[in-house]
Amino acid sequence: MSIPGQPPERVGARSLDPHLHRYAARAVGMTASEVRALFAVASRPEVVSLAGGMPNLAALPLDSIAAEVAGVVSRDGLVALQYGSAHGLPELREQICEVMAIEGVSGHPDDLVVTVGSQMGLDMVTRIFCDPGDVVLAEGPSYVGALGTFAAYQANVVHVGLDGEGLSPEALRAALAAAETAGRRVKFLYTIPNFHNPAGITLAVRRRAEVLDICARHGVLVVEDNPYGLLGFDGQVYPALRSMDPDNVVYLGSFSKTFAAGLRVGWVLAPHAVREKLVLAAEAATLCPPTLNQMIVSRYLATHDWRGQIKSFQLAYRERRDAMLAGLEQHMPAGCTWTRPEGGFFVWLTVPEGVDTKAMLPRAVTARVAYVSGTGFYADGLGSRQMRLSFCYPTPERIREGVRRLATVLAEELDLYDTFGPAALRTGSGPQVPSPDTA
Repeated sequence: MSIPGQPPERVGARSLDPHLHRYAARAVGMTASEVRALFAVASRPEVVSLAGGMPNLAALPLDSIAAEVAGVVSRDGLVALQYGSAHGLPELREQICEVMAIEGVSGHPDDLVVTVGSQMGLDMVTRIFCDPGDVVLAEGPSYVGALGTFAAYQANVVHVGLDGEGLSPEALRAALAAAETAGRRVKFLYTIPNFHNPAGITLAVRRRAEVLDICARHGVLVVEDNPYGLLGFDGQVYPALRSMDPDNVVYLGSFSKTFAAGLRVGWVLAPHAVREKLVLAAEAATLCPPTLNQMIVSRYLATHDWRGQIKSFQLAYRERRDAMLAGLEQHMPAGCTWTRPEGGFFVWLTVPEGVDTKAMLPRAVTARVAYVSGTGFYADGLGSRQMRLSFCYPTPERIREGVRRLATVLAEELDLYDTFGPAALRTGSGPQVPSPDTA
């Protein structure tokens, strides 16, 4: 018997959420990502985590940064601890323009909006451009946080293929033509051109103008997400897409990879007409980004050798990348392939036919190694033969040991497949990784 004003009883079922019937339709797509669900097990000390993309902060001059933080509070506490502008501190916006100039971007501080991490910038851009049912083009695979944002705003993701030189112009043309034939509205292309997350691939310089031209011809905005652009291992800096087409590219940047992720300071550089909409969206979301955090970043840029610090990060990550590639060469079974990133945090590994990396994950965790299954980086269910391996956080020794453990698990999977066929790999043993919404 149902009670007026309450949802009908669920016979034979137990709901963990009594508010389930109240949610808006857009909340249906808000589910825990595979990366988030992994953290509970991957953070255990006995597990070598090749999963999370956490920057390694050991090289930061923490003592001098602590002194600067104390100085900000003692000198400017009445400003630092007060509300600020949704636009961001003017001084920091000018400094960000200096940072972007390294990649050829000549943005004006007035067209830049400071955000609480670049993830907030992506949310704002999606909010102001996408209606439910609109199409967003994104590389396949693509950043899991972006896919979650697009799903939350009920946008439909259409993946565009990658090859060894990044986003394929031919695949982009085909995706746009298919959308136009079907009468579907494409709002923007979301791309990570440098040291891609998760694929580790960089868009070839010779392709960049072609990709921009294709989007311009089809009336499609480009959203360039570039958190890793200054972390090239050979010191090479690639021209930002924004530097080549300022009128049709929205640029997302962040200090999370080049300074401190915990401060959550990012930015959006947009065409001037878009800037005001972004400021209004920022006011609606957070009122203003934290002034204290912005002042800390500003002081760091003004008083520290931040370019030298980035070189230190480059050297540290290159050493870790080399350790991972050496371990893969030494231990991985025949039939595995992987990317060889020139910068950034990630290697994209493809395993032989018959192995499902999502089904294998519990067995890998039992063997005390964690990765992220490739399925988390696709909106259409693909990626079951891929995995993302992160080399940014563990020490080189831990990376080599983690790759050895992973190779052992994979070899066992292949033995099972060869002996018993695919049915042997459908269910896993060992610790599972539940969603927060499951019992």
